[in-house]
Formats: sequence, C-alpha cells, structure tokens
Amino acid sequence: MPTSTSGTNVILYIQLTGYCIAAILSLCITIPMSMHQDNFKGHCLLFSTGEWRETDGQFVVDWASQAYCNYSIFVGVVMLVISVTQIYRMSKFLCKGKDSSFLTAFIDVITSLVMSGMTLTAALFITLGFNTWCGEMTRRFENCADATENDIDKEDAIDPKQFYMQLFAAQFGVWLSWTTWMGLLVFSVVKLCKYHQQENIRVSMAKERKRLINEDLVTEVPINKPGRDNPAQETNKSGENRVGVNKEDLVNLADS
Repeated sequence: MPTSTSGTNVILYIQLTGYCIAAILSLCITIPMSMHQDNFKGHCLLFSTGEWRETDGQFVVDWASQAYCNYSIFVGVVMLVISVTQIYRMSKFLCKGKDSSFLTAFIDVITSLVMSGMTLTAALFITLGFNTWCGEMTRRFENCADATENDIDKEDAIDPKQFYMQLFAAQFGVWLSWTTWMGLLVFSVVKLCKYHQQENIRVSMAKERKRLINEDLVTEVPINKPGRDNPAQETNKSGENRVGVNKEDLVNLADS
C-alpha cells in the first residue's frame, strides 16, 4: 500500500523532476544517433578506423560494429520508457497525496542503479568511439569538424555534413543522463533508508506498547496470602499456620 505523505514530499518532487529531465535527455541520445546512422547508410563511426588514399583523398573506412550505435539508441529508448512511466506514476502519487511503498522504493533503487550502469557504458562508447574517429579525421584535417565539409567517402555514399554535431549532441546528452540517473539513485536510496527507519520505529513502538500492556496486567492481578482460601486455616503471630477444629464435629466423630 502507498505510504501517506505529510505536507510537501520534497524527495518525490525531486524524483519527478529528475525523471522529466531524463526523458528529455533520452531524446538527445536517440534522435542524433538515429540520424547519424541514417546519414551513414547504416554504418556506425564509433571506433571506426581507416586509411587516407593519396590518389583521390578518399577515406577507406574499416567500419566498426554497428552494436555501439545500436546500444546507445537502445539505452535512449529504455530511458524514455522508464522515465515516462515514472512520471505518470509519481504524478498520481502527488495528486493523491501519497507516496510509494517500501517494495516499490526498493525497485526504484534497482532501476536507477541499472540505468546508471547502462548510461555510463553508452557514454564511454560514444566518447571513446568518437575520439577514435576524430583521431583518424585529424590525420588529414586540422579539426575533426572540418571533415563535415568534405565528401570523404564516396564509395559508401555517406553524408558526413552533420556527423560532428550529431555525435556532440549525443555525447552531451548521454553524460548528462548518467549524472541525472546517479542523482535519482541517491534520492531513491535516501527514500528507502527513510522507510527503513520508519519501520524500525514502528516495530520499537509496538514492542514498547506490548511491554506496557503486560505490566498493567500484572499489577491488576490480586495477590492472595497463603492459606486464606481455606477459612479453617489461620496464621498465628509467629507466622505458622494452624487449623481450627469444631467441637461439635469431634463429638459426632466420637459417637460414630
């Protein structure tokens, strides 16, 4: 069951804002990388190398695996789906004045941790792979961006005009996305610890309440003095019990 919130839940507002930012940044990864693959006819420039041909100045490319670009696009799509789902879910919590349960808070921690790892991997792929490609471009041009103004690979019919801005935007978006998911991970852990502390307080209060109830029951039970259940028994001043005998009972016993 969702946990009721008292007043403004600052952590919930921060999480909602973080997921909104993550949703926007996912587009900064998916759109440029998809446009890049379309302009490069399905090829991926990440970690691609090659040789410059002296006769016509063309770049003979040894294309790297498309998995680098496909993985980056996949991370962007997953990020968008999770962010939109969390935005809808937490918006409902805010409207109802409630918050997630301990179990869903734990799931949020795991989700943020997994997404932090995935975005970090995508960021390393894009950054290191782009640097590898730019290293090949600077063997002929002064700057990597200068290669966008030249038809460097007619054989593969690629369009290099926008690759620098596309990869720069994707690199910018993926590193900001990793920062955002790390922030969401921190606040998810804070919320989980808060729930854990509240649960410990409830358990301690329940134990203390049970102890007080048991003490009240003990004080209400009357303590009987030994021997008082039998009216024939009395206690003398020295503390010894003595038995009272009726004389009529003795006479009846003798007659029988």
